[in-house]
Amino acid sequence: MSKNQLIEFFEELENADEVTPLSSQKHLSRKRESKKNETDARLFVRAQELSREFHFTYKAARFEEAWLLDSLFEIAEHQWISDVLRKVKAGKEASVYLCKPGAAIPTADFVAAKVYRPRMLRNLRNDGLYRQGRADLDSEGREVIDDGMLHAMRKKTEYGRELLHQSWMAYEFTSMQDLHEAGADVPEPYTLSSNAILMEYIGGLDGSAPTLSEVDLDRAEAGPLFERVLHNLDLMLAHERIHGDLSAYNILYWDGDITLIDFPQVVSPKVNRHAYRIFERDVKRVCEYFNQQGIKTDPKGLAQELWTSRGYPILQTKPDPQE
Repeated sequence: MSKNQLIEFFEELENADEVTPLSSQKHLSRKRESKKNETDARLFVRAQELSREFHFTYKAARFEEAWLLDSLFEIAEHQWISDVLRKVKAGKEASVYLCKPGAAIPTADFVAAKVYRPRMLRNLRNDGLYRQGRADLDSEGREVIDDGMLHAMRKKTEYGRELLHQSWMAYEFTSMQDLHEAGADVPEPYTLSSNAILMEYIGGLDGSAPTLSEVDLDRAEAGPLFERVLHNLDLMLAHERIHGDLSAYNILYWDGDITLIDFPQVVSPKVNRHAYRIFERDVKRVCEYFNQQGIKTDPKGLAQELWTSRGYPILQTKPDPQE
């Protein structure tokens, strides 16, 4: 069974279970009911095929199991992980799982697997805004130069959407690699598969690190942490990266330290014509949180200072759709 078929089956079943109440399922048309039974059976077979070779502690929901097995099988096969212990975060675009590392990562107690949900393959939100000026990357993080692949991505065919998804993930992984090596406060990335990123786990056995949005800081702690966030923004600019969606919702807080997460939408300050507005929005959102923690900020002034100190010109463009 191909990945595209598995996506179709997963979405059909997920919609039936999560969107259609059990009391209403009797009203499904015979055709839809027949298709549901068929996909149910095929997905079950897929799960059974993979589970013969990879077993994990986490008891996934009925239709989550096959997708999770398919997404993590390659990582497990290469001994990056030896077990999936539990789900620590469920999101609209991806879920994060606490895993026990395998022989390939002997020094870590736990690792985190970020597994993208099937719909991300089809509906990358406003991805054109972030992809503007970016080269497309393959699953190995190399620039795509094949004309057929590039054509499929431009046309957004089924194959093209999967390639775009791989490029989206490759940008997240390679950005984390570069920034971690540069000393930024990001999780250490370990490996990338066709639908998952394995990285350093931030948190404890009892729970993952909360985001800043879930934490109230006292002013004595808020000040240094705000300066640390600004340091990371500046460091990213120095390495030609803008987070693109930074806020208190994707900055983790653990043992008094911060960790920036979620980098698939990174943009270049050099080639994206909306780069400054995107950067200014990141700074504004960070400042909004720290204002609530008692820190007086000047978002526009800070954005301009950080931007121009790295030699980038401020280009006036129309506001982007997410502002």
